[in-house]
Amino acid sequence: MFGLGGWTFSVIAADVDETPLENESPREYVIRLAQAKAFAIQARAESDAVVIGSDTTVVDGNEILGKPVDEADAERMLRQLRGRVHQVYTAIAAVQNGKMVTDMSMTDVPMRNYSDEEIAAYVKTGDPMDKAGAYAIQHPEFQPVAFMEGCYAGVMGLPMCHVLRVLKQFNISPSTNVPAACQQLLNYDCRVSSLILKGNPPIRTESLVTP
Repeated sequence: MFGLGGWTFSVIAADVDETPLENESPREYVIRLAQAKAFAIQARAESDAVVIGSDTTVVDGNEILGKPVDEADAERMLRQLRGRVHQVYTAIAAVQNGKMVTDMSMTDVPMRNYSDEEIAAYVKTGDPMDKAGAYAIQHPEFQPVAFMEGCYAGVMGLPMCHVLRVLKQFNISPSTNVPAACQQLLNYDCRVSSLILKGNPPIRTESLVTP
């Protein structure tokens, strides 16, 4: 997805403990992990690089649904979400030269009323085991979501319009029309991209260097 902007970039995995803190809200949780991932990679990146960390979580009510621990846990999560609307939170955190910018996408996701047999078959593919909430919206056979009106890319894990908003704070622009390319790639008619790009500024911009 990040390549849609025409940027030169590298992907580096961040080893971060994803255990929620006591009484931590879903919003606080995803922002903290996105920031932690950016910080974890910053020391390994080039000195002038903009490092972007991201984290996505599935939220049912106020319950954070992380990656399932086993197949039984995956089946439990999918039954819990079946036929109901939940939310997907994705946070973006960017760091460069002591400056950090954070932004967050929140999308309502209505799930279809899939059967127990469909759940079992999907879990057997192994696809849910590394997914928050035990599903991938883009899975071609299972197709768990009834319909979408929000940010499809944010549910997949990288909301590109929010990435654009963050990078703008570092005077970095894309060389392509990212919203159009995103919709073409996902075969999805997005109704929110223009609203996001015209909306409020990122959640927080701050200096990490003491004057």
